[in-house]
Amino acid sequence: NEDISARRVEPLALKEFQSRWYLLAKDHKDHSLKTFALDRITSLEISKQKYKADKGFNVNDYFRHCFGIIRPSAPESKPQTIMLQFAAGKGKYIKSLPLHESQRIIKDDEHELQIELELYITHDLIMELLSHGDDVTVLQPASLRKTLNDIYNRAEKIYQH
Repeated sequence: NEDISARRVEPLALKEFQSRWYLLAKDHKDHSLKTFALDRITSLEISKQKYKADKGFNVNDYFRHCFGIIRPSAPESKPQTIMLQFAAGKGKYIKSLPLHESQRIIKDDEHELQIELELYITHDLIMELLSHGDDVTVLQPASLRKTLNDIYNRAEKIYQH
């Protein structure tokens, strides 16, 4: 959204992702937690008003099942078990630089690497999977496999013309 809006927030944490910094804060507008890119914040005013963060809030727990900085806002959202298969060459890279702390190796041989992750399915995750091109196959869940298939089909139509 290109519209500038004034926000009053209660800052909770700073988080870095892909060389960009973000502010996790409680937005007074709707009292929900939101992530704001620091490079998009203008005219910052620091208030002297005091507040207390919700007792028991833990930023590491909040982002535990997130790839990146996006977490679904719907309370019923649950992390999914995601199974991925990588070609052997890319598999070496994925083992040396895991996608997420939840990464668990299911199969590792001279032909392929299969891993399992426990994550929310978000735009950040989808973009990461797309960045691996045809070196990754989504085995589960079917909904994520369909999402990537739909994206690839739309892209193919663009490049056919």
